[in-house]
Amino acid sequence: MFTLILRRPRPLSGALGLLSARSARSYRGSAPELPAARVRGTFLDFFRKEHGHLLVPSSPVRPRGDPSLLFVNAGMNQFKPILLGTADPRSEMASYRRVTNSQKCVRAGGKHNDLEDVGRDLTHHTFFEMLGNWSFGDYFKEEACRMAWSLLTEHYGIPADRLYVSYFAGDAASGLPADEETRQIWLDIGVPPRRLLPFGLKENFWEMGDSGPCGPCTEIHYDHIGGRDAATLVNTDSPDVVEIWNLVFMQYNREVDQSLLLLPQFSVDTGMGLERLVNILQGKRSNYDTDLFTPLLHAIHQGDVYPELHREADRVTDIINENEAHFLSSLQQGSRLILRTLNSVDYKHGVFPASVAWSLHRDLGFPLDLVDLMLEERGVQVDRQELDRLITESHKVASEVRSDVRAPVMLDVLSLAELQRLGVPHTDDGLKYQYRLEQGRYVFPACHATVLALYDGQTLVSEVSGGQCCGVILDQTCFYSEQGGQSHDQGYFTRDGLQDVVYSVEEVVLAGGYVIHQVTAADSLKTGDQVQLHLDQVHRLSCMVKHTATHILNFALRKVLGSSVQQRGSHVAADRLRFDFSVKGSLSVSQLQQVERCVNDIISANQIVHSQVLPLQRARSIRGLRTVDEVYPDPVRLVSVGVPVSELLDNQTDTQTSVELCCGTHLLQTGAIEDLVIVSERQQVKGISRIIAVTGQEATRAREVGQVLLQEVDSLSVRLSDSAPSSLDSAQRLAKEIGVLSDAVDNTPIPQWQRRELQGRLKALQRTSNTGVRKLEAREAAVRAQAVLEKNGRREVLVDCVDTDSLSVVMKTVNQLSSASPRSYVMLLAHQRHSGKVLCACQVPKDSKSLPASDWAVAVCHYLGGSAGGSALVAKGTGSSSDITDALRWAEQFAHQKTQQ
Repeated sequence: MFTLILRRPRPLSGALGLLSARSARSYRGSAPELPAARVRGTFLDFFRKEHGHLLVPSSPVRPRGDPSLLFVNAGMNQFKPILLGTADPRSEMASYRRVTNSQKCVRAGGKHNDLEDVGRDLTHHTFFEMLGNWSFGDYFKEEACRMAWSLLTEHYGIPADRLYVSYFAGDAASGLPADEETRQIWLDIGVPPRRLLPFGLKENFWEMGDSGPCGPCTEIHYDHIGGRDAATLVNTDSPDVVEIWNLVFMQYNREVDQSLLLLPQFSVDTGMGLERLVNILQGKRSNYDTDLFTPLLHAIHQGDVYPELHREADRVTDIINENEAHFLSSLQQGSRLILRTLNSVDYKHGVFPASVAWSLHRDLGFPLDLVDLMLEERGVQVDRQELDRLITESHKVASEVRSDVRAPVMLDVLSLAELQRLGVPHTDDGLKYQYRLEQGRYVFPACHATVLALYDGQTLVSEVSGGQCCGVILDQTCFYSEQGGQSHDQGYFTRDGLQDVVYSVEEVVLAGGYVIHQVTAADSLKTGDQVQLHLDQVHRLSCMVKHTATHILNFALRKVLGSSVQQRGSHVAADRLRFDFSVKGSLSVSQLQQVERCVNDIISANQIVHSQVLPLQRARSIRGLRTVDEVYPDPVRLVSVGVPVSELLDNQTDTQTSVELCCGTHLLQTGAIEDLVIVSERQQVKGISRIIAVTGQEATRAREVGQVLLQEVDSLSVRLSDSAPSSLDSAQRLAKEIGVLSDAVDNTPIPQWQRRELQGRLKALQRTSNTGVRKLEAREAAVRAQAVLEKNGRREVLVDCVDTDSLSVVMKTVNQLSSASPRSYVMLLAHQRHSGKVLCACQVPKDSKSLPASDWAVAVCHYLGGSAGGSALVAKGTGSSSDITDALRWAEQFAHQKTQQ
């Protein structure tokens, strides 16, 4: 092992100086003295203390209100609202200029996830930690590069001659010039030209998605070997030369038409994998040999950076165990299907059917690469061309479904910046809360407003013509914009002087403090026009009912199930409410009843719903406050049921109540909910349940329908217990009735606790009914088998027809014939003359090698224009014909021909 020569760093004082000296020793092969915690701390302190960055905590790996991501996969995810210009101007986030943090990430979803590299090298992980620093309209390229270089070479003591830097070489097709500014900055810093390398769009141009902020990036790479020119190994996936830090300079906006425009405010977004950095500073070649991983092998419970993992250790363990069991079950089921397919008659040797592989993936969640590995062990490959076709077809169907739903008109970052440049004030939407109760009826305020801006989907315009879809920004509004899980308001507005022309409001969204009303203009509309807003009061009141009911449900769940219950999502619409929450398993019948009873007790008490706007920090001090993982504005609105906010603030009460931070619109008293029924509760994923509930008349209707279904189940139970069906037809009709009633119970909105009870009873009835059907089928099969034997005797090839509409009876008759004459090749056909359908079943001797049952059934059913399947011993199928005489003769001849070869 050779000794590495380090460039002497400039003298540093204090902890950072000591850190630099220790880092230098690690490159000479000594034992690692720099723990990962110190590496992380040094990074954060460098930006926080020396360069005035605000330290922002890591967000959870479950994205906050971002449906485009499955998991957080980069440090910038939580800052997307700033980059897109949509951050609430009242939130702390809107004030961010210089920020640093260490973000826990999962390498799945997003545009640059590198998921395919996990497991193929020693530096990519499914879960990883991203160190980063950001500038939002503050510093730009030069400061970012100089800070990065200083931290790596001076504070961490990484030798400069081990580092290579890449920059954007430009792209003529996109009209993008080379990033010569960044190149010159690195030259000025002291990076030699031979270690400063240009690369194209793929390597050095970063994009958030198909549209949105983007820009060139510069990457710093580290050579593990050293003492050589490794420039040719940069960006070649060499394990010896790895990227450690990416500095993204967001200066463009990718428009929907793929054109690029300069952003009004430039930003810096950098990311450096903690695992790779620790790898380098501890002198390791594998991330798994660093102290980030080795302690986990001995003491997994020691990961203090993330206190939430300690709080929910039991739930995390349960979820992992349940998911492992679920995966193993799917693995076993999938393995059986693969083996069955490989052993089937239809299998073409060497090429596995793509339809089966796709079904495994789509229905069981079976990873396609796992299918490939299992088949590879048997020297078999999937029909790749057909699989690609199925995948493309599936994506096409999904995109067509999405395209049918028109996306709301959302202002892009350039238009939002233009509004601010023009001095357009943020929308005053305070009127949405200014309703009152008069003699038991809700009265909503009138709203007269001025059109301040119009957006045609691409840019701000001064006027739109009739028939044009646009976004309208007013000086004030009484409409609620979609947020906090509550649906937007519906209604319309009219233009002064044109009262008979209605501008229907299709969507209401909030972006960067502006409320955008999406309308399809019924007539021309221009900035400065005066409009009168007309709120759909029935829809609004329904949403208020559901939102207040959601808060009460949240409280009831915590009261019944315990304090471990945490809200994981919700959606409030006019017709129903949806609530997602953490719980180990599905709720029992008793728990569902208790939750409903608790909610309806609060409804019956007609408690007052209090609300007050408070500073965020003061609101968080309230005991029993329920929050979700969201970025809240400051000040924030607090909603309390039954207890005035002032009493909660002063701790004047020990009463447990529903109290939440919420921007939604609520009832003033709980009695207007009338009734609540949970009509669905099931686990969405392991550890997360989803409740669907209805209120008012819908709740009453659900209870009434539940009673009707209960009576029908009672009636069926009586019929089945009084006397068992004497004929197969009557037994099959009863079984069908039970099936139809089971479908009704499964799919009709009724109380969920009652559904569970009825499902249990119906399953028991179905078992009893099925047992009766099987007994009658066996009895009928015995009679028919005896008749066939008396007619044909024990022939070597026994082919005949029976009179039945049941394929099960045909198969049981074949089985009994084979038991009576085990050396016979038996096939029976049953002709349903009214439909022309032909049922077919066959069985062959156990030691038969000349004629597998599946071959026989497939050939005969193909002759009848149908299909069949089965094993070498037993098979069944269907076909169609007006007369089966020829088919019977053909089937017998086929068998004789095969058995006599």
